[in-house]
Amino acid sequence: MVTSKNGFDPELFFAALADRTRLRLLNLMRNGEVCVCFFAETISTNNPKISRHLSYLKRAGLVAGRRDGKWMHYRINEPADPRAAEVFRAMMKMIGNDPQMKSDLTRLDKVCCVADAPVTIQSPKRRAPETSVS
Repeated sequence: MVTSKNGFDPELFFAALADRTRLRLLNLMRNGEVCVCFFAETISTNNPKISRHLSYLKRAGLVAGRRDGKWMHYRINEPADPRAAEVFRAMMKMIGNDPQMKSDLTRLDKVCCVADAPVTIQSPKRRAPETSVS
């Protein structure tokens, strides 16, 4: 593994980009920060898998996380290395044309950006009080 003076590790960088799930996660963050709670539902996978891939992307320096209460929000962290940044931007442009990536973004909009419907509390049906006739 060759790491440059600025801490850039090309092997880790390219390995991070060599997985479809990680590319899908990066794609979902293309328009800004995303709460981790939306990833699993958007790409129909489980939370442990999402966490493992986000951790890999974080180690590669491609994402940064921010805690807000109990939730983690992730955003893209473009590489500091200018050549890697150029490759990263080209990759993001390329995956933006992929049908599955487009579908993921549409699904993310439905999952995270729709206001919750008002909750209606339902109680058991009650019988009307009986009236006595005298």
